Parts: sequence; C-alpha cells; structure tokens
Amino acid sequence: MPRLVVISNRVAVPKARGVAGAQGGLAGALNSALKANGGIWFGWSGQETEEFTGSINYVKSSDGVTTATIDLETQDLDEYYNGYANSTLWPLFHYRIDLTKYEREFGKGYERVNERFAESALPLISDGDLVWVHDYHLMPMGERLRSMGVTNRMGFFLHTPWPPTNLFVSLPYHERLVRALLHYDLLGFQNDTWLDSFLHYCWKELGAEVNYDTGEVTVDGKTTIARAYPIGIDYDFFTAKGETGEARQASQRLLSSTRHRTAMIGVDRLDYSKGLPERLDGIARFFDRHPDRVRDLVFIQIAPPSREDIGSYQQIRETLEQKAGQINGARSEVDVVPIRYVNRGHTQEELYGFYRAAKIALVTPLRDGMNLVAKEYVAAQDPEDPGVLILSRFAGAAQQLDCDGEGALMINPHSADDISHNIRLALDMPLAERKVRYEKMIVTVREENVQRWTENFIEDLADTGQ
Repeated sequence: MPRLVVISNRVAVPKARGVAGAQGGLAGALNSALKANGGIWFGWSGQETEEFTGSINYVKSSDGVTTATIDLETQDLDEYYNGYANSTLWPLFHYRIDLTKYEREFGKGYERVNERFAESALPLISDGDLVWVHDYHLMPMGERLRSMGVTNRMGFFLHTPWPPTNLFVSLPYHERLVRALLHYDLLGFQNDTWLDSFLHYCWKELGAEVNYDTGEVTVDGKTTIARAYPIGIDYDFFTAKGETGEARQASQRLLSSTRHRTAMIGVDRLDYSKGLPERLDGIARFFDRHPDRVRDLVFIQIAPPSREDIGSYQQIRETLEQKAGQINGARSEVDVVPIRYVNRGHTQEELYGFYRAAKIALVTPLRDGMNLVAKEYVAAQDPEDPGVLILSRFAGAAQQLDCDGEGALMINPHSADDISHNIRLALDMPLAERKVRYEKMIVTVREENVQRWTENFIEDLADTGQ
C-alpha cells in the first residue's frame, strides 16, 4: 500500500489547542489510518504566530505516527477558522442558513490559508503517495495542490452533512467551491443522503454528467468519483477502555449518585447543531406529562464548550443554562434534581463508564454528519442488560442504527412531544426488547468500524485512475 499523507485543519500533537476535547472522531480515525499505512499527518499546530513563515514543526509519536504542523496568524484564525469555516460553512452545511454569515473578508482568508496549507504541504508529498484531505476547512486544497504540479491520487472526505442544493446556492461563489472539490480523484461523504445532495448539485448547477450507480461526476472531461463511507469508532480500542479502573470508577460514581433513579445521558460538544435546547424542551415536556416520574429519571448532559469566540456559541450556552435552571427550579425537591448540566469534557475512560451506567442515551442533533457518540454508547452497553438509544433521524448514524425499526428509537429532534414520548418508551422498555435492539445495533457498530472506513476509502483512492 502506498504511503499516506493526511491533511486536516487540526493535528493531534501534544499541547495543540483544543485537541484534549476532541475525543474520538477525526483524531482517532486518522491515527488509526496512519498506524496501518505509515506516512505523515499535516495541519495546523493549534498555535498562533505574529507572522506566518510556513516553517514546519515535526513530531514523531511513540506509535510511529509523524506529524508536521504550521502556526497560523491571528488574522488567519479570525477569517479562515472562526470566519469562513465556522461562521459560514458550518452553519450552512448544518442547514442553519439563518446563522450563516457571508463576509467577503472571510472568503479571502479562507482562500489565503488554503494556499498557505498547500505551499507548506507540497514538500511533504512524494511520488506515489496517496493524499487524503479532510473536512470543510480545506475544500479548495486539492485545486491548489494541482496548480502546483501535484499529480498524485488525492481524496477528500467531508465529515459534516452536505446541504440540499436550494440551500447551498445561497453561498457566494458556490460553483467555484464545488469545481475546486472536483480536482480530487475521490470524494467521500458520511451517508447516502449527503452524497445524493452533492450529486444533485453537480447535475443541476454544473450540468455535470452524473452516474448515480458508480458515483462518477464528469465536468469538462474530468471525472471525479463520489461515494458514501460511513465512519465508525475504533471498536476494540474503545471497548478496552471498559476494562480500566477509571471506567469502572466512573460507572460506579454515576450509579451511586442517582439514588436508584434511571440515568439518561447526553454527550455533545456545545454546538447549536446538536439540538440541545430542543432536547431540554422534550425532557421538560416529559416531566410536565409525568410529574411523578421525576423520582424515576435523572438526565446528565455533558457539553464541553467549543468555539467560544463565536457569538452564536456563547448564546447556546446561555440558553442551555437558562433552560436547565428553569426545569430544575420547577421540578427539584430537597433530595431530587432532575437535570445535571456538566460544562466540561471527560476522558474516554470516564465516558465509557458513564455510558455503561446510563440506561438511556439521548442523541438528538438537528443535523449531524455521523455522530459517533451514538455508536460509542451502544459499544459500552452490557449485553445482558443494555440501555436504549434514542436517536435523531437527522443524524448520519440513523441510516445504520435504525436497523429496520428494531435498533435505536428514532425521533424528530424538533418535536418536544416526540422526544417526550420516546423517553417514556425507553424508560418502560422490557429487557427482552432492549436486548433485541442492542443485538441489532452492535453488529453494525462492531463491524462497520473505523478500520473498515479507512481501508475502504484508501483502497478506492488507490484504485482511482487505474
């Protein structure tokens, strides 16, 4: 297998800003791919510099993964990261056109940083290497590398949803962005819904020849392949966490603190796409309809903060604190508090223990590329006494974990009534049904893991152009 060069916005190196909170997800997946294939991981160090120099910092970890990073200027982060990536593309790709900011300077900064990434990465790419670029931060990077003479096979994977055409065309220069994407040989999406939205855009807006069976998109004589590659968790790595003392202690802490109530858990980065206010509305509806059950159920919401420099993220935190306080004020007793809101991150060992102890998980994003929390929760369950997963039908994971109606309980996250109804179903679900649903889901979680995800994408990328 050819050497692999992975390029992403962030790189999991020691002391990189924000990496400690990025449990699982992209960091875990890319480390697994690099361990298996060798190569290098290039991206932003997490550090700021007064003047961009392009100088590269190298770190080789104990497991053999080499990282190469660059520092970015404060202006770069304001315009490229906080600006275009997270105030324009992120809300738009999650269907939040009302929060999308269209600022010319943001776009200029995005183009500038992609150019800087390409110039810095160029010396790292050797003949025969496979280049794998990740996520919405670096969509134009393939085009930039092609303009610099790179002829290697290059792939791109989008970890977020791809919005419907009628939303995406609201983006200034949307055609330019998609044409840049088509310089990659292989494009990967989390599921068929996001893939179909992309293919529809190419057909309708670019007049591309689209083969929906093979995923081939041909524009101006150049063909790119687009396919769905659902990302999974590192199943063996994650389940091994359950054997640690930290995991067992976390599980016992949660159980002993619930005082015989059923624990229901939510674990989400603090983000408006996760449907957290709507989730609390659904819980409030449940307690309004079943006030006696405040002694049967306690909800623990773990929500580490993120992107705190962006106004919409500050607002979501204030909203959650207000809603949690209102529910607790109305329903608490001297010895009972129905909601625990935890605004910090936890280790994977702790999370495993919390998942294991919780008999219900609420994973209710308004829109999500995949959502690995849903899969981690299933992986952490006791096969003899599994919990129930309540899952938004708008999460990418829904396509895999619905299991023809016999897996997760699927809900509309915008409906407080639907959330409330399914909390009651989960709370009262008999053991036999819980086991059937768990057994359906665990097969997918175990087999459609991150190793299969990386193998499938890399093998397909290696085959392109042959």
